[in-house]
Amino acid sequence: MRWWSLANFVSNAGTWMQLTVQNLLVLKITGSAAATGLSISAQAAPALLVSLLGGAAVDRLPRKLTAAVSQALLGCVALVTAVLVAFGHLNLPILMVLAAVTGLIATIDAPACALLGNDLVPTEDVPSAIGVGSLVHSAGRLAGTALAGVTVAFLGTAAAYGANALSFLFVAAVIPFLRPVRNAARRVAGGTGEGRPARRGSPAADQDMTVRQGVAFFLRRPQLIALACVTGVSAVFGRNYGLTLAVLVTGPLAGGAGAFGTVSTVLAVGGILGAVLGARLRRPSVRIVGILAAAGGLLQVVAALSPSLAVLLVLVLPMAVVESVSDTAGTTVLQTDPPAHLRGRVLGVWSTISTAWGLGGPPALGLLMQLAGARGALVSGGLVIAGSIGAGMVLRRRRSAGATALRPEGRGVAGRPELSTAA
Repeated sequence: MRWWSLANFVSNAGTWMQLTVQNLLVLKITGSAAATGLSISAQAAPALLVSLLGGAAVDRLPRKLTAAVSQALLGCVALVTAVLVAFGHLNLPILMVLAAVTGLIATIDAPACALLGNDLVPTEDVPSAIGVGSLVHSAGRLAGTALAGVTVAFLGTAAAYGANALSFLFVAAVIPFLRPVRNAARRVAGGTGEGRPARRGSPAADQDMTVRQGVAFFLRRPQLIALACVTGVSAVFGRNYGLTLAVLVTGPLAGGAGAFGTVSTVLAVGGILGAVLGARLRRPSVRIVGILAAAGGLLQVVAALSPSLAVLLVLVLPMAVVESVSDTAGTTVLQTDPPAHLRGRVLGVWSTISTAWGLGGPPALGLLMQLAGARGALVSGGLVIAGSIGAGMVLRRRRSAGATALRPEGRGVAGRPELSTAA
């Protein structure tokens, strides 16, 4: 687990080093916020079509091999991008194609790497491992954004892409040496669903490993549907800080790449603090995720009205803390609610749903910023997030009150208390 955390720290540092300069690079090439949002959507588009198959593949294939191959392929794509940037041949169409290829590989890589980390610890430690993963992600974000400015200043933009390529290859080299624990939270591929392994190719195994089973499980879980709705509205109208804050800093606040790098660094620091708090949550729930997302939306409204960069930096920190705790809680619910043998497919379903939200979000925000300005887009988006989540919680409370009125004693079968859900 220590080696895996170190590898992920290096990988996240490389990724955030690239992401810090990528949006600014697209803005420089096109001068359009809408085009910048479109480039983000191009990378997410493949997940809409093949994430279900990717999740099923993760449940069927050896997880270590799957993660190692996907990481190596992502490193190759980043290396090609670095070469094109270095020789001045990167334009918007080529960037879109490379982003789409990256998104295609990620449909398998994301669930494989997420679940591989869970395999490295005993079942009872999985929630803590998810919290550690969130902490490593935030620390890598801080290191990557801090290194981005230095790297670009001394070595150029291509160096950021090259560093990202090397970070992927480092993870691929570490994976073969990882040793999953025997009682890790994963059943043998092709399991019967009752903890007993079924022979691959048998009718029980074939039925148990279908994509449809993952979809059916997701649709039967109200807490997972609620989690998708909360995350979706937050993804469309907020959270795209790499886009919205880049335009706010370089536009109304008259800052440059260095100023945006400072904002990104503060976001990363807040992410680390939030990850530490999120890892301490004993019983993460969708309700906690919703409350934090609504609070983040209100903070976004206040941040949009910042008169100066200094004020924005003060407000960005709590925004990042709230976002990180919310993300950690939501990830824990998502990865621990399904049975272990279904988690790859559930993550595939999740990727498809979140991509459907995410595809329209960045272009819509980019267009909204062109029409209403960066401040107007952030204010309206934050109000939509807080208002919709608040309305949903009020509606759920009324339904719960009606159900309680029908069962005044609140008892289930044989006088035992009803079981509650994560929702």
